[in-house]
Parts: sequence; C-alpha cells; structure tokens
Amino acid sequence: MSGSNVVIVESPAKAKTINKYLGSDYTVLASYGHVRDLPAKDGSVRPEEDFTMSWELGDRSKRHLDEIARAVRQADRVYLATDPDREGEAIAWHVKELLADRRLLGKAEVRRVTFNEITKSAVLDAMRNPRDLNQELIEAYLARRALDYLVGFTLSPVLWRKLPGSRSAGRVQSVALRLICEREAEIEAFRPQEYWSIEVTFTTPSGQTLTARLTHLDGKKLDKFAIGEKGAALAAVERLKPLAYAVRSVEHRQVRRNPYAPFTTSTLQQEASRKLGLGATRTMRIAQKLYEGVDIGGETVGLITYMRTDGVQLSAEAIGQTRELIGQSWGGEYLPPTPRIYKSTAKNAQEAHEAIRPTDLFRRPEQVARFLDRDEIRLYELIWKRTIAAQMESAQLDQVAVDIASPGGEAVLRATGTVVLFDGFLRVYAEEKDDSADEEEGGARLPPVKEGEAMRRGEIRPEQHFTQPPPRYSEASLVKKLEELGIGRPSTYASIMQVLQDRDYVVLDKRRFVPQDRGRLVIAFLASFFERYVEYNFTADLENQLDDISGGRIDWKAVLRQFWQAFSAAVEQTRDLSISQVIDSLDRDLGPHFFPEAGDGNDPRLCPSCSAGRLGLKLSRNGAFIGCSRYPECRYTRPLSVAGGDEAQEPLGDGPRELGADPATGMPVTVRRGPYGAYIQLGPVPGAEPADDGKRKKKTEVEKPKRVSLPKGLAPGDVALETALKLLALPRDIGRHPETGETITAGIGRFGPYVKHGPTYKSLTAEDDVLEIGLNRAVYLLGEPAKGRAAVPAKTLGDHPADGKPVTLNSGRYGPYVKHGKIMASLPKAMSADEITLEGAVELLAAKAAKDGKPVPKAKEAKAPPKKAAAKAPAKTEAKTAAKAPAKTPAKTASPAKGKAPAKKAAGSAPARTSRRTASAE
Repeated sequence: MSGSNVVIVESPAKAKTINKYLGSDYTVLASYGHVRDLPAKDGSVRPEEDFTMSWELGDRSKRHLDEIARAVRQADRVYLATDPDREGEAIAWHVKELLADRRLLGKAEVRRVTFNEITKSAVLDAMRNPRDLNQELIEAYLARRALDYLVGFTLSPVLWRKLPGSRSAGRVQSVALRLICEREAEIEAFRPQEYWSIEVTFTTPSGQTLTARLTHLDGKKLDKFAIGEKGAALAAVERLKPLAYAVRSVEHRQVRRNPYAPFTTSTLQQEASRKLGLGATRTMRIAQKLYEGVDIGGETVGLITYMRTDGVQLSAEAIGQTRELIGQSWGGEYLPPTPRIYKSTAKNAQEAHEAIRPTDLFRRPEQVARFLDRDEIRLYELIWKRTIAAQMESAQLDQVAVDIASPGGEAVLRATGTVVLFDGFLRVYAEEKDDSADEEEGGARLPPVKEGEAMRRGEIRPEQHFTQPPPRYSEASLVKKLEELGIGRPSTYASIMQVLQDRDYVVLDKRRFVPQDRGRLVIAFLASFFERYVEYNFTADLENQLDDISGGRIDWKAVLRQFWQAFSAAVEQTRDLSISQVIDSLDRDLGPHFFPEAGDGNDPRLCPSCSAGRLGLKLSRNGAFIGCSRYPECRYTRPLSVAGGDEAQEPLGDGPRELGADPATGMPVTVRRGPYGAYIQLGPVPGAEPADDGKRKKKTEVEKPKRVSLPKGLAPGDVALETALKLLALPRDIGRHPETGETITAGIGRFGPYVKHGPTYKSLTAEDDVLEIGLNRAVYLLGEPAKGRAAVPAKTLGDHPADGKPVTLNSGRYGPYVKHGKIMASLPKAMSADEITLEGAVELLAAKAAKDGKPVPKAKEAKAPPKKAAAKAPAKTEAKTAAKAPAKTPAKTASPAKGKAPAKKAAGSAPARTSRRTASAE
C-alpha cells in the first residue's frame, strides 16, 4: 500500500503493539482515550435547541490532537482503529470531527477498522477490510451521553438545594444504589427464626458409617420449621433412641452437568471477584493490559480478545484450536463429538463480539507466567481454563439417596451423596457460587448399602439453627443482579460501583457493599420525589431504547424528547418543595433505620438529654444530623447514625463534658460534640476573653484551641483525662524506619488515624490503636500497596525543564502521584507507575496547576543562544531583589513561575512532543 498512512488508537500500549505489526509505512498514534467531552456546566446539552450539544477538549487532549493533526496533514489515508464497541466508535467520531474542524481531511481518505484481538493476523486482516463509521453506534453514544448529562446536571442541583450535604445523582448509579439500600433494609427488618435438625450416625454391616437426617416422625413429614425449639428436639431424640433401623430404599439418579459458557464482561467480573478476590475496576484494568499487548520474549502480543463484550460465541478458528488442545492434553474421552455452540441468555445481548478468550489457546499459562505479574497471570489462567472447559465433555454424576427407617415406619431418615462418575470439564474448571445456601453438590460419598440391611444406630445429634438474612451484595452478585434486570451494559458495571464508592454512598466491607447514611438519604429522597427515575423497569426500558438506537430501530432524538418532557416536569414539581416536607418524608422512610426498636419497651426516639423531646432527622448546610424536637431549649445532637452502632455516643447534654485540667498549661480539657462527631479540646472556646493580666492579645490574635477527633470506636463517655492528653499530644514519634532512618509518626487527620513516613501516609485499620501502634506494625502498613493501586518506591524522575527543581514520583493514600515543589498530581487510574516519564509528569503537573489556578512553570522555546550579558542580567536582578524584598516577594518575582527560565534550559521542552506515547490516560 503506497502513500502515507496514519492509524489512530486509544492508548500508547495499543499503539506500540500495532506499530510493530504494520511496519514503517504506517504512523500509529494514540488519542489517550476520549479527546473531548461535554463541559461540566449548564448548557452543554440544550433541549430547547433539539438537544444540541457543546463539546470541549480535555485538559490534556490538545497536545495529543496536535500531534495527530501534524501527521494527518501529510497523510493519504487515516485509519480510526479504536476499540470495537460503542465507546470506541464514539472516540473515532470525535477524532474525525475535530480533524474536519481543522480542515485536515480534504485529501485524506478516512476509514474505520476494528479487530477483536490484537494479533498480527487480526490487525492485518482488519486493515484489508476497512469500513465507514457506524452512525447508529455514534447516535447511541450521543443519546446515552446526553441522558446522563441531563439527569446529572438537572437532578444534582435539586439534591444540593433540598438535601444539603449530598453529592450528586446519576441515571444508572442511583438505581444500583437503590438495590444496595433496599437489601440493607431487608437485613434490618429481618427477624431470625429458630429451627432444629436431627442427624443420626449409622454403621453398616461392613463397619462403614454414614450420617442421615430425620425427615419423617410418627407418620408426618417434617418441614424446615417442624421442630421449632429445644424441647421438641429433645423429645424427638428420646423418640428415636429405642427404635431399630434398616435400609428402606436406595435410589440412584445419574445426571449430566454441562460446562459454562466462555466469559463475557459481567461473568469475568463475577468470577474474578469470587475466585481471585479482584474488584471489577481492577479486573478490567488487568484485562485491558492483557488485550493491548504484553512483551513475550521480545514480541509484543495481545494475550486475550476484547474484554468489553456480552457475546458468548467463539470463532470457528478458536473452537478448532480449543478442541485440538483438549484432544492432545486430556484425550478423546474429554472431547465431545461436536463443537459446543453458545447463545447468550442475557437481555439485549449484542452478538457482534466474541466471548473473552486467549488469542492463542496453545499459549499455556505456565509459558507466559514469567512475563506477567501475579494478578495478570491469575486472570489469564482463569480465562484460559474457562475457554478450554467450555468445549469439553459434560461431567457425569451419580446422585444417591438412602432412606433408613424403623420397622413400623415411626421414623424415616435420609442420607444423600454424590459420586463423580466422569469429571469431564470439571477436570479443568469449576465455577464458584455466590451467596448460595445450598449444600455442596458433590457431598459425602456414601458406602455401598442394600435394601433391607440392618443399620446399627450411633450418636443422635440435635442441632439448633436460625434463619439467616439475605446477604449484602458483593461486586459479583451486584453485577449479576444488574445484568438480570437489564440495567447497565458490559462497559459500565465497574464504573457504576466505583462512582458509588467515590461519592461515599457505599463502602466495601469484607468485600460486601454497605450503604452509608448519606447514600440512604439520597435514595430516600429520590424514591419519594423522583420515584419513576429510580425504578428498575424504567431504567431497563431506557437501556432497551438505547440498544434500539444502536440497532437503527429508533430515532435517538425521539428518545431524548420523550424522556425530557416527563423528567423536566418532575423536576419543576419540586421547585416549591419545602425543607420541612423533605425532612418529614426522610424521617418517615428512614426512621426504622436510625431509631430501631430495642425490644425493651422504651421509645427509641426519646431524647437522652432532656428526656422529653423526640429525636428526628434535621438538615443543616453541612448535611443531615439527628436532633431534639425541643430545640433551642434542648441542644442535643448526634451525627447521622444508628444508636448502639459504631457511632452510638453517650449524650453530652447541652454542652461539653470537662475531663480535668492539663498539667502543663492548667487549661481545661473537654470532650465536645461537633457536626462531624465528638472531639477533644484543650482550652476555652475560640474568641473567649482570656484573663486580663495586662498582656491580653487582640481578639484577632487569640489562638484557636487545640482539638483532636475521637478515634472510631471510642465513645465520649469512655474518655478519661489520661487518654485525652495522649490524643492531644499527637502526632507522636514511633521510631526510625529500618531502611531510611527517617522517623515514622502516628496521628489523627481528617481521614482518621494514620502513620506517616516522609511524604507517605497510610491509614490505620480498625484493629490498630493510634496510641499503641509499634514500629514493626507501622513499617508493615507503610509497605502495603495503596487501595486499588500498587505501592511505588519514591524516586526522582528528573529536573523540571522550567526551573531545574526535581520532579519526584511518590506513593500516597490514593496511589502514585508526581510532585514538583508544592504541586502534586495523581497518576490517572489507567496509567501505571512504570509508564510515567519526566515529560509525562511535567504535563500532569501543568494540568493540575492550571486546574487549581496556580502559575504553571514553562520553559522558553529553544532560540539562538543569547548574549552573555543577557544571560547574566537575570541573576543580578534576582540577587538584588532577594536581598531587599520581604519574604513573600521572591515567590512573586521568581522567573520560573512565570515561564522565564534561562534560555539554556529551554531544550528540556523538546522531548515533551512525543512523551505522551509512553503513558496511558484513558
């Protein structure tokens, strides 16, 4: 193919892999994800103009687009090779539109290419078969983006006005939050019911034992709750003791278990959560890397097919390769006579994509293990095994049921077991179960027995049980539920769960979602005043319409018009909604949660301070809290929490509780209540008049008293003076780090107790005591990876080209970040610490500085060498200014802050032109 060819993909990793396949005739560039989006402000989608949309470049997109534009200007052909889904189509459309706006597509032919796997054969085949952009997929993207914007930017301000302290509301995230909150309400309303079971051990004539459970007594079949208390259980035991027993019947039933379909996005997330303990976001990040390419012995190759899919089918080539491998490795008995063909049962499944599978089934996990990290090889092995098992023979099981009865039929007991006659696909893969209350399918293997054989009774064991509440949602079970309801799509599940956590609406505790009170308030508000828009059926129907748009079956603007007409009317109805109406609604809906009955006959809403008022929900500009109805006579408040829980607190009455005097200063030490919980204070209230000793300071100079929050789990009533003084003395030195020699300290910050080593902070766990934690434990915590991100050793990336000061890579509370002076910028979630370069770090820091309104250091463009006199002048001026100016002046006059670095350092800016190909920012 002659002429200049430009290929545009999303990420630099993908670009690097594809560039090796295409050769020198092609220039492969990365857009780094979406290049533009709707501005986060009113008016970006205008319904009154038939849903006209305004777009803006991302903070870091201009430079990437400039690089693409320079290449396209000289190109004869432009190939948009972004991912083969709706988001990939949208990125391709945005890039094409921006290039057209710059009048760069006059002579260049623009085509779309897609491939399901990044292998040489797949990429070259795609390049031979380009197509036009899919307008239906683009319109589906536009409709989805407009809907999300209209809901977020219309509903969130209503929340902020009517429900102070809330964050924001999303179209799909709110429905997922409702699922989590409703499950929690079920758990709170659940009342356990007692029941008993009775098991008996029997010995066969051959001396082997088996255990059977009582199913019939005195001619009556016993259901689950037939024996409901201890007395009935003991009476049944006495009834069984004198009886003789023999085998009444032996039933055999052979069953076949078929293998599971290959992975879709949702089933991969579910199994990675169950088997590997990986969150959905982490799973997708690893899968993205395996898809985009890994260096295997000097060759960069994609190890798996595209990972955002709801299709379960495999290509004919993949099926053939899988069957060949099964025959070679496990033998013909494990190979079914015909290939297995799978069809998706999920709602709105789009069969355009294959299931997730290895690109080469003969690339065994053990062969690539040394090229991957621990989680990468575990996920690859999971995908490899699931794909192999999907084409293997079914497992054959022999299920046995043995009934043992007394001669007169007074008592019947049953023993069950399962024997695997042929393991089939179970030889390779067995799926985990989530929240299953069933017994293990392959239970105990029973000894051989015959009908009529006498059985010698052994121990009789009555066992008490209680019914269990429904389990909280895990990531796996929530994804499964969303998929069952038809809510969300493969590419959205991970982001849905991440957004709920980022907004502090839910937390993950022991890998289960627990709704926070803030989240429950939001859902209670939406369910009361926007009920239709958090209904499961409504959200699923809207998803169906979006799928119809992508299939060309419905006009996208018609969907938007229908939605907006009803939604804007619902928003308008809340305009005159008073705060008291909101409070009454929330108090009614959430009262059982915040004021649960204790079962002792006492009123859970009775104010513990005045013993006369009624506790209820209150709203302030800082958010919701619980207060007394007799305000202002009674000023009792407590944070929004359940009495008796972790936040339950002894009432402080109408004021602080004094613990004693500080021996060093003589000032009072008190425990007080604030809007964010209880805290310790040393000294009087700020602004209080000190004793007139002739040295009274001006009011503006009175120092604020020292305060420290109470650690979680420490109730105000349990705080003694000694503990309070220790807390006030924080932060404290723990010891020196054995590797660096730097001091490690422990303290309490805005996010709770922590340990600190240099610039690195680590939160303490619930089991750690900030006052007692020792050096060994602190070093261990500091060495753990940050949540969701791998810890990175602090290192210097190089000197900033503007001022020559070091740019460092560090690991913090929220993962890796880069730092220059006082400016710190987190690495994007899609970027690993190994990928960041000095040029990429400079760009991140510049974007962060611009966002915060801080001066951005800039290097001058390389020019002809300046005269020596000119080079010396700034140095003299700076020296003179530094000598005369007050302390604050240098910060204003320092040349690097205004982009006036000496010309000799301008060369440092040159590499920045290509640096962003080394870091991913999707």
